[in-house]
Amino acid sequence: MAYASHIINHSKKLRNVPNFLRHEHSILVRWFSNGTQPSIGKRDDIRKIHHRHCNVPSERETVTRSATNGSMSKFGVQKRNPIAGLAFNQGLSSSQVYMRRGFSSNSGLPPHQEIGMPSLSPTMTEGNIARWLKKEGDKVAPGEVLCEVETDKATVEMESMEEGYLAKIIHGDGSKEIKVGEVIAVTVEEEGDIAKFKDYKPSASDADTASESSAPATPKKEVVEEPVSSPEPKTSKPAAATPAEDRVFSSPLARKLAEEHKVPLSSIKGTGPNGTIVKADIEEYLASRGKEVSATAPSAKAGTPAALDYTDIPHSQIRKITASRLLFSKQTIPHYYLTVDTCVDKLMDLRSQLNSLQEASGGKRISVNDLVIKAAALALRKVPQCNSSWTDDYIRQYRNININVAVQTDNGLFVPVIKDADKKGLSRIGEEVKQLAQKAKENSLKPEDYEGGTFTVSNLGGPFGIKQFCAIINPPQAGILAVGSAEKRVIPGSGPEQFEFASFMSVTLSCDHRVIDGAIGAEWLKAFKGYIENPESMLL
Repeated sequence: MAYASHIINHSKKLRNVPNFLRHEHSILVRWFSNGTQPSIGKRDDIRKIHHRHCNVPSERETVTRSATNGSMSKFGVQKRNPIAGLAFNQGLSSSQVYMRRGFSSNSGLPPHQEIGMPSLSPTMTEGNIARWLKKEGDKVAPGEVLCEVETDKATVEMESMEEGYLAKIIHGDGSKEIKVGEVIAVTVEEEGDIAKFKDYKPSASDADTASESSAPATPKKEVVEEPVSSPEPKTSKPAAATPAEDRVFSSPLARKLAEEHKVPLSSIKGTGPNGTIVKADIEEYLASRGKEVSATAPSAKAGTPAALDYTDIPHSQIRKITASRLLFSKQTIPHYYLTVDTCVDKLMDLRSQLNSLQEASGGKRISVNDLVIKAAALALRKVPQCNSSWTDDYIRQYRNININVAVQTDNGLFVPVIKDADKKGLSRIGEEVKQLAQKAKENSLKPEDYEGGTFTVSNLGGPFGIKQFCAIINPPQAGILAVGSAEKRVIPGSGPEQFEFASFMSVTLSCDHRVIDGAIGAEWLKAFKGYIENPESMLL
């Protein structure tokens, strides 16, 4: 009767089912309680809820019944609906959010909503919590920002889509490497229910589900107990194996930590729910093992050189994705490089004239890099083969000319994009570059600020004085231009003792040989050089 009353209390939400069915972007899912055997032949306990617009929350209640020893047991009511969406200030067209609302028949907890780590990009498998803007006990309303999530590309805001109270924060500020789908917080509908979640911890099955959902192609590994070959520290009691069950249950974070330190899980007794090994158990084991080793280790021999003094800096999400993409680029893309020197005297004169006009009209100054971006875009229009990408079935040639600009920040390397650069004036390009560079330094770029590029420009000459360098292609693009610094050189004149001075800038084009043949790359550099050495032609 208690569970029937829950259904009656929430029947008014069931009346919204017709409205829900009209939103074709919503997905109906079923959630089977522990011990229930679903009739369909799937192992998945939970499915992803995908929002294309994040506007109207959807919900559905499913009553499940489990059979134990041939007799019908208690009824469990599971209700799932999205409560939180992702907003990039003005909103993002799509995101993947993991949530579950449940009325457990075993926990005795009131109605609550578990909010999972959302999937904010196609490459995201885990994320970090930058900071929570709401505290435990705070009331949340639709549209209010709950927290800031650091993804593999940027930091974005996660908004609430439903009214309620933030009862428990599972992962606090600065939490790292949270798998997509793993529970990060719990909300309730009634303020009086907040205290009941003071010591709330997600179940081990939820953690396993999050791990499986974030990497569906990877088969789930089972850790089997192995006999202990050497005595373990006294503080860690070996787990007693039972004849009926030889699996060791552990959270994904605990398994990862154990693998990094080569710790046998079979030698650790879990303190989590149902004996699950959690991160704290691994850390306690490592600490006790360290004490034992230090107590039994022989004293260092005289004359042994001192150990190196160093600091281990954890990888940030942007550093991980940068490393992954650049490694992929060098391993899979056949690079070759073309270098040319361009005279920039006329370019510098034109820049001085344009900046005088800009200052007189109150505009911002135009940089050499702005002129380089414009020249690169116009050269791509003239040689469109370089504005392409390689696929296994065809070469995709883009009609849009979107130039990514490499920006180095304290948080790592970002490449915001100037879209349709060939169609924009120099002042417009300069303004967008400055705005995007500032947002990159503040770690506040939105996905639309860095996605969709077709070619990249990297300039280490002006800011750092690098004469010449070769850049790594930013996949799936087929080319990147490395811009060096300008330097004065002596030019022989027409007479035997005549000479002149001129400023030259070295640029190197890195090409994907699958897409751009050597002659095509040389043709693009010729067009680029023509625009740099005759900059008035860019204004036509």
